[in-house]
Amino acid sequence: MAESINCDICSKLATVHLTQIVNGKIHKIDLCETCAKEKGVTDPNGFSLADLLASGVENEELETVHKDLVCENCGFTSEDYKKLGRLGCPRCYENLAPMIAPMLGHMHKGVSHLGKNPENTLIREASRQKENDIKTQLQLAIEEERYEDAAKLRDQLIRLDEETETSNVH
Repeated sequence: MAESINCDICSKLATVHLTQIVNGKIHKIDLCETCAKEKGVTDPNGFSLADLLASGVENEELETVHKDLVCENCGFTSEDYKKLGRLGCPRCYENLAPMIAPMLGHMHKGVSHLGKNPENTLIREASRQKENDIKTQLQLAIEEERYEDAAKLRDQLIRLDEETETSNVH
């Protein structure tokens, strides 16, 4: 069962959870629906997480957030991002990179998307690698006339082939 989190303002059950990263520091706030509405969180045009969190963040720290950055494509600024919590266009990722990259680095494993590999693909690749390793060892055993080792390696290949065939059926 998930742990319930209380509103940081009134201690009721929080249903709105906000996070902002400023200069590598994570700032979180949890709000109930009533407090979220009072603070303008439900209205993206009137809400600034930076303003809401300002009491817990040094004003000097907020001032150092890349104020001069502007997207050459859509004109979106770092101030627009702070106010709206989103970017203006896909090119913003490049044009506002000095501001965005550190945030992404803290939120994710890195700043480049590497994609995902389905679990079965990784298992098949590991099985293929194991099979190639055994074949290499088998070839070496035959060349060195270690026939007992070669027979054991051949049996391993047969078992591996049977396991692979069985797993492909399911």
